[in-house]
Amino acid sequence: MSLDSASATPEDVAAARRLLSAEAVRERANRLFDLALMERLDHFRVDLARLDPVADWVQRLIRSEHPTLEVPPHSRWRNFEVGGIDRWGGLAASREWADALEFGRASIDLAMISVLIDAGAGTRWAYAEAVTGETFTRTEGLAVASLAMFASGIFSSEPFDPLRADARALAGLTAEELADGFQVSQSNPLVGLEGRLGLLNRLGQQLAHRSDVFGTEDGARPGGLLDHLLRRFPDGRVPAPAILATLLDALGPIWPGRWSLAGVPLGDTWIHQKLVTEDATNQLMPIHKLSQWLTYSLIEPLSWAGLEITNLDGLTGLAEYRNGGLLIDGGILVLRDPDAALRSHSVDEELVVEWRALTIAVIDRLAAIIRQGLGRNALNFPLACVLEGGTWLAGRRLARERRPDGSPPLTIVSDGTVF
Repeated sequence: MSLDSASATPEDVAAARRLLSAEAVRERANRLFDLALMERLDHFRVDLARLDPVADWVQRLIRSEHPTLEVPPHSRWRNFEVGGIDRWGGLAASREWADALEFGRASIDLAMISVLIDAGAGTRWAYAEAVTGETFTRTEGLAVASLAMFASGIFSSEPFDPLRADARALAGLTAEELADGFQVSQSNPLVGLEGRLGLLNRLGQQLAHRSDVFGTEDGARPGGLLDHLLRRFPDGRVPAPAILATLLDALGPIWPGRWSLAGVPLGDTWIHQKLVTEDATNQLMPIHKLSQWLTYSLIEPLSWAGLEITNLDGLTGLAEYRNGGLLIDGGILVLRDPDAALRSHSVDEELVVEWRALTIAVIDRLAAIIRQGLGRNALNFPLACVLEGGTWLAGRRLARERRPDGSPPLTIVSDGTVF
C-alpha cells in the first residue's frame, strides 16, 4: 500500500521519516488520547476514574511478585527463562566465545529472530520442550521453540557455527523447516505461520541489502548491529530511541502490506481519520510494536557486549493485547459499541488502531501513578520494569480471570507480524 506521489517533496520525505521514531508514536498517541477526553473518538471513551484502581492493583501485583522491587526489564529474555531455567545461559556455556563482542552478536541474532516471530500464536497451539518435558503456549512457547531452533543451527549457514543467524540461512528458510521447528500439525495449528516465514525470509534479504548496518567480517547477520552502534557511538553510550530508529530505517521493507510514504516504508503505521495533521503524514498513526519489543530485547545483549543503553523511557509502552487488554478489562478503555467485543477485527481497522494508540498513551499515565505508589522514579524503575512487573502480567492475569482461555477482550485476525 503506497501513499507515494510523483510530486513528493523533500519535506514529504522528511515528514515520513519522522514517523520512524518512538517520539512520533508517543506524540500521536497523545493526540488521540486528548480527542478521547473530548469525547471525539468513535470507538472508545476513556474513564479516568479507573486509572487509580487499576494502578493500585498493578502495584500490589508488583510487590507480590517482586517484594524487593528489583524487577528485570521487559524483554524476550524473560520468556527464555520460563520455569526458572536459564536456557540461553546454559546453551551459551556449551562453547567458548572469543570475546564479549562475539557473545553479544550471537545474543542479538537470537533476540531478533525470536522477537520477529513472537506475534500471537492463537489458542490451539502449544510447544513440547524435549529437555524438560514441559509444554508451553503463547509467547513462552514461541520463545522456547525459537531458542531450540536457534540451538539446532537452522538459522545459520555455517555448519560448524550453529549459534548464529545470518542472511543466507534466513532468506532460504522453508515453510517445512519452520513448521517442524514449531511442531505444527493439523491438531497443533500456529496462527500466521506463513506470515512469520515471509518475515524471516525478507529479514535475510534485508540484512544482506543493508550491510552498512548488519555486515560483519563473516557476513551479514542481526548481530552486525552491535558493530554498527559501536562505530556510531564510540563512547559506548547508546540512547534506546536511537536503536529503535536504526531498526525502523534498516528493516522497514520486511513488513508486508504496509503503508509507504514518499518512498519511505512506514512499518507498523496505520490510518486513523481523526488524526489530522497539516503535512503529508495526515491520518497516519505509527505504533511500531514489534520493533519496540525488539529494542527492549536488545538492551541486555548490547549491555553484555559492553555498551551502556541510555534513555530507556524514550521508548513507549507496547501496544499489544496484554497491555491493551488490561485497559479494557480494567475499565479504563470502554468500547462505545459493546458488541464490538463479539466480532473479529483486522489489524488495520480504525477500532484496533485507536485501541493500540490509546494503550500507549494510557500506559504512560499508569506508569507515573505506579511509580509514585512504589516510591520509585523513571530512573530506578523505567518503563521496561513497569511493563514486566507490571502491566503486561496484570493484563494476562485479568484475561484469565475474565475468560477461561485467557484470550484478550478483543479478537484480532493476525497474520503473525503485528500482535
